[in-house]
Amino acid sequence: MDAALRSATPSERPYALSAHDLEYMIDEASTVAPEAHGTTDPSPDDGGLGERAARTRSLILKAAQQLFLDRGYSGTRINNITDACGISRAGFYTYFKDKREVFNLLGEESYRDILATVTRWDDIPHPASRADVERWVTEYFAFMDVHGAFIFSSAQSAPPDEDFRESSKRLQMRIAWLLGTNLRNRQIEPTDAPEALGLAVMAMLDRSWYQSRVQRLPVDDGDMIATVAAMIRSTIRTND
Repeated sequence: MDAALRSATPSERPYALSAHDLEYMIDEASTVAPEAHGTTDPSPDDGGLGERAARTRSLILKAAQQLFLDRGYSGTRINNITDACGISRAGFYTYFKDKREVFNLLGEESYRDILATVTRWDDIPHPASRADVERWVTEYFAFMDVHGAFIFSSAQSAPPDEDFRESSKRLQMRIAWLLGTNLRNRQIEPTDAPEALGLAVMAMLDRSWYQSRVQRLPVDDGDMIATVAAMIRSTIRTND
């Protein structure tokens, strides 16, 4: 942590959040790249589309998500997406104007869902039992089942412009700060760096999910969840 951040209290950090910031964070997720919303409503429920159109749009998003992970953003072309979906280029452009719009929409949905997952700590009893934390880790793994491919691909390869990268880092730090603050509020000796705590816990969660459910290393999924939950509980020093 640099000197300016170290001297600031947690609430004075540039990514610190008040209660009023949560609504703003959701709004900001849809403005990461405003130019990306030229042709479709980015809302996940596809409320303005018919069933077949919604299914095709969802297929495009899922195919692109995996391709971004396998080939990187720069290495993924529209042809790759349409081939994976079994649709024409014209079919792609019915729903999206370019791959940047697809990438941004995946990011928006991921951000909204991780925000909802992290804020569930508000409803967890204080102190949190082992079962409480295991349920939350299970929810986090379920979030990663949906968005993990995008999260790992965006960390490795994303649109190259600096504005996008800075916005992405800012949103990531805000989520880390939010999670870290929730955990800090349960610590006997509260950390003065909730953002570091949040980042460390998220890194553990993401890597554990990847090794268990993507690499499928020989470890029981339930054991992985229980172990991660125990490690989180050790940071907040709860009692049964």
